[in-house]
Amino acid sequence: TLRLIALCCALSVNVAHAKDDDFKKPITVDSKTHFVDGKRKTSIFRDDVHVQQGSLQIDADEVEVNASKGEGQEVFIARGEPAVYRQDMEDGTTIKAVAKEIRYQVSARTLTLSGEAELHQNSSMVRGESITFNLDKQQLLAEGQKGENGRVTTVFRPEAKPESEDK
Repeated sequence: TLRLIALCCALSVNVAHAKDDDFKKPITVDSKTHFVDGKRKTSIFRDDVHVQQGSLQIDADEVEVNASKGEGQEVFIARGEPAVYRQDMEDGTTIKAVAKEIRYQVSARTLTLSGEAELHQNSSMVRGESITFNLDKQQLLAEGQKGENGRVTTVFRPEAKPESEDK
């Protein structure tokens, strides 16, 4: 329990707030192929897919967009070996996430990473089978694989001091 509390405190310090301007910008998707199912209100982009919304970027082999709940409620599901997400934070740092599947819920501003998921910021990293990260609330939940050996790994690296301070 003490480890969990320490981990939560450390992550709240390390996880910065995403740039608000990013969420006001249009979302652009670029790919080699694009299939639209107007009846189901879904699109599938394949082959070298790049999604961008301000500094938010997702690169994947395939991205499925479900717009059935209406404008502004879209869900982007990126799949790849791995799919990669990057975004600049308000404090100038960059968050990078990799996973076999990255689900970005536009209205909730939430990322869900599944399958060999990793989230990196500065020199810290969280790794698990799945990671859910709320960009607005700065909350993260990482889970290991189901079963006895399912674990979550978190690495904290101290900031490097300039050499002149060491002397």
